[in-house]
Amino acid sequence: MRIIIAGAGEVGSHLAKMLSNENHDIIIIDPEDERLKPIGSTLDLLTYDGSATSTTILRELLQKKTDLFIAVTHSEDTNIISSILAKRFGAIKTIARIDNLDYLEKLNVEYFKSLGVDSLIYPELIAAREVLSLLQETGTTEYMEFSGGMLTMFVQRLDENAPIINKSLEEIAVTHKTDQYRAVAIKRNDITIIPRGKEQFLPGDLVFVISTREGIDGMMKTSGKESFQAKNIMILGGSRIGRHVAMYMQKTGSVKLIDSDPQRCEDLAEVLDNTLIINGDCRNIDLLEQEGISRMDVFIAVTGNSEINILSCLLARNKGVKKTIAEVENMEYISLAENSGIDTIINKKIAAASRIFRHTTSLNVTQVKYMTGTDAEVLEFNVPEDARITRGTLRSLDFPKDAIVGGGTRDGVPFIATGDTIIRANDKVVVFTLPSAYDRLIKFFT
Repeated sequence: MRIIIAGAGEVGSHLAKMLSNENHDIIIIDPEDERLKPIGSTLDLLTYDGSATSTTILRELLQKKTDLFIAVTHSEDTNIISSILAKRFGAIKTIARIDNLDYLEKLNVEYFKSLGVDSLIYPELIAAREVLSLLQETGTTEYMEFSGGMLTMFVQRLDENAPIINKSLEEIAVTHKTDQYRAVAIKRNDITIIPRGKEQFLPGDLVFVISTREGIDGMMKTSGKESFQAKNIMILGGSRIGRHVAMYMQKTGSVKLIDSDPQRCEDLAEVLDNTLIINGDCRNIDLLEQEGISRMDVFIAVTGNSEINILSCLLARNKGVKKTIAEVENMEYISLAENSGIDTIINKKIAAASRIFRHTTSLNVTQVKYMTGTDAEVLEFNVPEDARITRGTLRSLDFPKDAIVGGGTRDGVPFIATGDTIIRANDKVVVFTLPSAYDRLIKFFT
C-alpha cells in the first residue's frame, strides 16, 4: 500500500514504525524538520517538510495512487481539513484523529464521510474502552475478545506462588486440563518468546493466553489468578479517559475522582452525578490515604504526567489495592512501569495506532491488536479457500517459528489449536506473531 501520514508526533511516528515493518510505501509530512529527522534516519520511508493542509503539497504527493491518508497531527482542524483535501485529490481512504466526542455520533460520522473523511479516531476514547474492558475482567493485564467473545486473549503476570512456576508446557498439559486454553507467548526480560513444549514459566513472566469461555476458570486457576468485582474505584486525573471511565463505572460502583484543577473539578461535577469529585494535589500521599486508597479495589492513574501515574500506582500497590492501571505516554517508561509491579499500562498513542493499523491489513484480517510493551501483534484471520494454512496439520506445515495459532472458530464453535489441528476454509483463526514472521505469515492466509 502507498500510505501518507500527516503528523510526525508520537502517534504518527509510532504508526510509521509499525507500518515500515510491513513493506508499505510510506510518506510522512510535518512542518517541523526536527521531528522528521529521527524518523527519516531510522525508518525506511520518505519525509516531507511542510503543512498537511497545503494544497500544493497534497496535490503533488497524491499524483500517484494513494491507498490511505492518515492525519494524526496535534490539531483536530488540520486533521479534518487535510483529510478532506486528500480525498478530493484522489486518496482512496482517509482517517483523521479528533478530540471532540460529539463527532462520533452517528449523524456526524455520516456527515464527515460525505465530506471525504472515511474514519474518525479518538485516542482517549479507545484507551478508556480498554480500561473498561479490564474492569470487567479484573484477573488479567490485557484483554481482547474474538468472534463475539467465543475466544478471548488474556495477558497475565505470574507471581512467585503461581501453580505453574518452574513447570513446562508439557508438564502442565499432563497435570491440568488445557484443551480449552493455550499459552501463545511469554514476555520475559523485555524479550517476547513463542513457547514450545519444553519452555518453563518463571516468576515475573507476562503470559499471553488464548481461551474459550469454558476454559477461563481453569486458566485462572492454573495461573493463580482470580477475578473480582470492581466496586470501589479511585481515579487520579480528570482527563478525557478518567471522565469516560467514571461516567460508566459510577453506574455500578463507588467512584472517587481526584484532580488538581478546580475548574475541571467543577466541570466534572456537572456531568458525573454519582462520582465523588475531589479537588487536590495528585502527588499528595496524605490526601490519597485520607480518601481511602487502601480500601480501593482498583486504582486508575490517568493524569497528564507519566511519572505521577507510575508512582501513585506503586503507592496503591503497596497499600493493598487489588488492581492498578497507569497511563504511561512516555514510550521509554513503559517497560520500567511493567517491571515495577503495576498491573496494566495503557498508552493512548499505541491504542490509536493499533486501531488505525487495522485499515492497512489484508482483507482476510478481521481484527488486529498491537500489544503494549512489545512489538507483537494478535490477528484474527478469515481463512479463504485454498489458503496454504489448510494444506495439512499445523505441525506438518512450514509455519513461521515466530508465530503461533492460538485457536479459532468453525461454524460458530470455538476450538484451541494444537500441532495436530487442521485449519479449514472459512474458519476464523487467531494468531500471535512477532514482526519477523509477519510477511511469511500473511502468505499462509492468502
